[in-house]
Amino acid sequence: QVQLVESGGGLVQAGGSLRLSCAASGRTFSSYAMGWFRQAPGKEREFVSIISGSGGNTLYTDSVKGRFTISRDNAKNTVNLQMNSLKPEDSAVYYCAAATYWRMTVKGMDYWGKGTLVTVSS
Repeated sequence: QVQLVESGGGLVQAGGSLRLSCAASGRTFSSYAMGWFRQAPGKEREFVSIISGSGGNTLYTDSVKGRFTISRDNAKNTVNLQMNSLKPEDSAVYYCAAATYWRMTVKGMDYWGKGTLVTVSS
């Protein structure tokens, strides 16, 4: 069982930055790929980024490439999402998720956090 708790959300102006963090419980954190997803009001939850257990592989959805950076610290059981050059369309609840296998889909994730709200004003 893995418990995930996100933090770092908030209100920021367009062009600004936020750093989301996700703290995970459990001793097997490094065995999970960790992902970030987001869900805007009235829309489906969508993939944002994922990082492999070792941190050596990362993947981003096209809309955030070059602006967002995912990272992890296996010694601290944390995964972060640095978000720069934020746009109003980035506004959403951001969820941290853990996956046993390398997946980029909602159904492919095994554990979820409760989310943190990011609001980008224009």
